[in-house]
Amino acid sequence: MTHVPAADALYDIPGPRTRKRHVVYGIVSTALILALVGWIIYLLFDTEQFTSVKWTPFEYKGIQELLLRGLGNTLKAFGCAAVLSLALGAVLAVGRLSEHRVLRWSATLLVEFFRAMPVLVMIFFIFVALKVQPLPALVAGLTLYNGSVLAEVFRTGINSVERGQREAAYALGMRKTQVMTHVLAPQAVRAMMPTIISQLVVALKDTSLGYLITYEEFLHAGKLIASNLDYDLPFIPVVMVISPIYIGMCMLLSWFATWVAKRQRRNPKTEAVDVAPAEPGTLLPGVQ
Repeated sequence: MTHVPAADALYDIPGPRTRKRHVVYGIVSTALILALVGWIIYLLFDTEQFTSVKWTPFEYKGIQELLLRGLGNTLKAFGCAAVLSLALGAVLAVGRLSEHRVLRWSATLLVEFFRAMPVLVMIFFIFVALKVQPLPALVAGLTLYNGSVLAEVFRTGINSVERGQREAAYALGMRKTQVMTHVLAPQAVRAMMPTIISQLVVALKDTSLGYLITYEEFLHAGKLIASNLDYDLPFIPVVMVISPIYIGMCMLLSWFATWVAKRQRRNPKTEAVDVAPAEPGTLLPGVQ
């Protein structure tokens, strides 16, 4: 039996009986998942969701253009909301980290208010009370909510950097802005990146709320197809078309985050510098 050093184990190494139990658990879990998937597929066939009459509408050029236009509007709303949320989050994070009490309290009040406010309520308020057009109302609501959440992510990431890094930078005579941009932020980005991408995925999915204010995004297009065609209301086929695209966009966003993280690890500005070991006979100046 292979011996694993205790220093290399993060937890107690399972024995033979425990490993057998884990194998049984894995087999049972896999069987249950396969049974659930098989049951769902059976229900889809039993309710005639794969009949040609329900899938024929997707061959029409007008419906394809409607879906593509809705997808384009979704990406447009997400792109605007993502950029503005990152910018707003950075501004609010700087405010919360400020040494000026009034600025810090004002930023804290805004962050806590918009984090606590449901995003749908903000979108409806901007659309109905302020009489803003659907796209700006959707983008504004997503920006206020996600920007306030990202502000806390940025603040926490900056504060997670070791205090010695900040003190060493100040000891070298760097100003606060230089310390933030050249020392703290580059080190905090790698720790913040997974959370930032997770919040952007939330923003991407929340663009579907636009159909409630008549914004012609992807979900709105699917709803029009399902409700306005005389093909026995193909809700399930529409969901089966739209859902994989949403999942694919979220996976693409996660892949982009992984790619950015790998590039940061290869960046010489963030890599550790190898220091040559001291050799015998090396003396400091003035030392005999």
